[in-house]
Amino acid sequence: MAAPGENLRIDPERLWSSIHELAEIGPGVAGGSNRQTVTDDDAKGRALFKRWCETAGLAMGLDQMGTMFARREGSEPGLDPVYVGSHLDTQPTGGRYDGVLGVLGGLEVIRTLNDLDIRTRRPIVVVNWTNEEGARFAPAMMASGVFAGVLDQADVYTHKDKDGKSFGEELERIGWRGDEVVGARKIHAYYELHIEQGPILEDENVDIGVVTHGQGLKWLQVTLTGKEAHTGSTPMPKRRNASLGMARVIELVHEVAMDYQPDAVGAVGHIEVYPNSRNIIAGKAVFTIDIRSPNKQVLDEMDERIRYGIQNTAEALDIGFEVEQVGHFDPVTFDKTLVGNIREAAKELGYSHRDIVSGAGHDACWINRVAPSAMIMCPCVDGLSHNEAEEISKEWAAAGTDVLLRAVLETAEIVG
Repeated sequence: MAAPGENLRIDPERLWSSIHELAEIGPGVAGGSNRQTVTDDDAKGRALFKRWCETAGLAMGLDQMGTMFARREGSEPGLDPVYVGSHLDTQPTGGRYDGVLGVLGGLEVIRTLNDLDIRTRRPIVVVNWTNEEGARFAPAMMASGVFAGVLDQADVYTHKDKDGKSFGEELERIGWRGDEVVGARKIHAYYELHIEQGPILEDENVDIGVVTHGQGLKWLQVTLTGKEAHTGSTPMPKRRNASLGMARVIELVHEVAMDYQPDAVGAVGHIEVYPNSRNIIAGKAVFTIDIRSPNKQVLDEMDERIRYGIQNTAEALDIGFEVEQVGHFDPVTFDKTLVGNIREAAKELGYSHRDIVSGAGHDACWINRVAPSAMIMCPCVDGLSHNEAEEISKEWAAAGTDVLLRAVLETAEIVG
């Protein structure tokens, strides 16, 4: 493909306006977003995205996991398409850009091609994967996991939220369960644009992160069972305190992660204690351990050490324990050709860039199992994400989408 001209750039104002118009649906209490998967607000956000896609001349497909596929036809429709996208669902207290930039950046690529009357040999498909966040229904990256064959569709349909509602029933209720068989589509290549969700790019004043690898992840849901008793009248030696066990495990997770620096992170995020009363010793604690590393051996060793420590803690405190792995993927190496396309696009556009490892999980991590995949990252302020204060600049969004546009065209091939 001939190198595109210097004027081949997206419309920053249009992209920025679309991002903030979508944020009006499911607004958070502090300026961010609360558009959790398969909620009524998720349905409204999907409807707006669909209208935008149809206005851009795209044909919308919908699979049985609710994933949306908006297709721009190529000059050779029989060729496998180039896919680009991310997710529109958010955390309960999420930002406006996590996931959204990747989906609307993909739409902006299509709008720009329409504006310039550029045709491609391969079709281009903009995708909104269902339930990337995993906040309401575990695990994260649910729909892309089913697409890649690593999660079972019938099983994830039964997964319940904290109110006992199942994913499958809620997807059906909001009217976004399609008929298309999940995973039936052929993908020539997949690109995903995302905010970094970390501080490296901003700290180093770099415009573009060229993602070469993704960290592996394990989520361990731990249930500790003690005995509810009065906090005032129960002697200390007689207590079977589930929350004390949880506190010791939280410290253990931190210590284990610190032992593998700089190649590991670990924390406990989700916590529930029962009965959660001021004057009752907790009889049960349920919490989720999140450990990550780009090194599979390190990840497995952390898992083993933490499980051993949980057992020892439970025995010392005379409490019961269960450990269930509720999320997992191995470290990812992204496709070298696509990564090279991203690097070359950044160079051609004059953007500073550096290789980077993704600390978070993304749909690209699963899709990489079934098709060549790669990711582009732009900075975010203070590296903050999964927080309503999450922030990026219009210039950062435009730079990432400019790179996305050129990388997609390199793969989809300009006609003429």
